[in-house]
Amino acid sequence: MMPSSSSSSSSSTFDSHSRWSWDVFLNFRGKDTRGSFTDHLYWALNRCNIETFRDDEGLRKGEEIAPELLQAIEESKIAVIVFSKNYADSKWCLDELVKIMSCKEEREQKVVPIFYHVDPSEVRNQREIYKEAFTRHEENADEEKRGKIRRWKTAMREAGKLAGYDVKVDSYESEIIQDIIKEIRGTIPMVLDVNENIVGMDSRLERLVSGLEIQSNGVRMVGVCEESTKDSGLHKLQQQLLDDTLGVKGQLTLKNIHEGVKVIKDKLSSKKVLVFVDDIDDSRQLEHLVGKHSWFGQGSRIIITTRKKYLLTAHGVDYMYGVDKLNDFEALQLLCSYAFKQHLPGKGYGDLSIQVVRYADGLPLALKVLGSLLFKKGVKDWKSELKKLAEVPNNEITNVLKLSYDGLDRTQKMIFLDIACVS
Repeated sequence: MMPSSSSSSSSSTFDSHSRWSWDVFLNFRGKDTRGSFTDHLYWALNRCNIETFRDDEGLRKGEEIAPELLQAIEESKIAVIVFSKNYADSKWCLDELVKIMSCKEEREQKVVPIFYHVDPSEVRNQREIYKEAFTRHEENADEEKRGKIRRWKTAMREAGKLAGYDVKVDSYESEIIQDIIKEIRGTIPMVLDVNENIVGMDSRLERLVSGLEIQSNGVRMVGVCEESTKDSGLHKLQQQLLDDTLGVKGQLTLKNIHEGVKVIKDKLSSKKVLVFVDDIDDSRQLEHLVGKHSWFGQGSRIIITTRKKYLLTAHGVDYMYGVDKLNDFEALQLLCSYAFKQHLPGKGYGDLSIQVVRYADGLPLALKVLGSLLFKKGVKDWKSELKKLAEVPNNEITNVLKLSYDGLDRTQKMIFLDIACVS
């Protein structure tokens, strides 16, 4: 759907604000669209996990806009304004509009106008039914109210200049709603939950980013060798890949993995995407999820993690990055973050902490397990645990190391066992 105006709003830089409570604030005239277009838009936004504040008319009391509504507008990344035939009759809609346009300037809030069964020029220039509405507001208005009306008109004029969506009587509303969802999803960054006890990440991330060569054109696959947990189910993975990249959760169903390959190629070959494929342990997974560069649009980046380096070589990734063990300083930080809830050893635990670090040999999961095990333990307990570890390895650590062993082929396992026997 093409925007209804050539003007565009200022770009949004949401990360400049520390916190948002809502992704979208819906501003609309209830009697016009509450049970139709706005309701359909609201539920479409929610199905896409876009947190949306829909104005409840129960909050509209008295002459002034409720503080809850003002706060919701301020704490929303995006404001969607649905201009309709009776919009300008509502002083609450107009008060919200003034606040929205203020947040656009002061908080870089993105504003998306929708012109529902009204011409954008009527809104921009306040003609016809909008002119009539303002004439009614001006009747018997004192100077204070006339000042408010001038602010309403200014906000509406500016909003009417913005690029938006023109919904005519004969428009296919479902298609327009899909276009609106697509624009909003492109504006809202996807934020992943990150463990707060991260140590040694920056230097490794720099190496990975250098291998991505973000500035270059073309499709680039990057392989990451690491220890990870096991997963299965190609069909489900294909479904997840399409759900996440297309934002169509529950709307697209794959019958089998072969159909999945076709749909991935058809749907993603023209899209610039970022794909993480985690813990690959079989070449078929790569073949059916990220088979070739041509499956994805120009500028796409595909990151593959695996414990089997030969899979990355066989698949022809453009860059291969092996995750380093933590150095002693990083390992000590990580251990202490779990054992002492700080980055340095507690008093009297310095030498013991170093012994644990040497035992873990830079393996992050081993350090986390041991740090949690030793949390709030006394010096005597630390010494006892170290003695036990020297005789019998910790089960959790052994299970993690066993994943690497299970990933070896039969010949490699025999060689490993021969080496273990010699040792």
